[in-house]
Amino acid sequence: QVQLVESGGGLVQAGGSLRLSCAASGSIFSTNAMGWYRQAPGKQRELVAIFTSDGNTKYADSVKGRFTITRDNVKITVYLQMNSLKPEDTAVYYCYASRTGIWGQGTQVTVSS
Repeated sequence: QVQLVESGGGLVQAGGSLRLSCAASGSIFSTNAMGWYRQAPGKQRELVAIFTSDGNTKYADSVKGRFTITRDNVKITVYLQMNSLKPEDTAVYYCYASRTGIWGQGTQVTVSS
């Protein structure tokens, strides 16, 4: 059974930074096809940044140049470094492993203006 555990959310002022972590456990042996989505109140869940099935990265246009996804293939952990945060980045951020269909529990990121 695969579990994804996120950490690192919180409250930050606009222009600040946060780093999210997603640690995978269970029958998952690669960080390929893992990444981050977010859902703001009243909006649909959207892709933020992911590692594709072949290990490349993909970002939402709204976060390019500000967010960076990285990983530790030994720990099966993915990270999301978020810089120059804006109030519109406020959302619950979810880790997702598409090969398993498993979502993490989500971590709240709130950016104040």
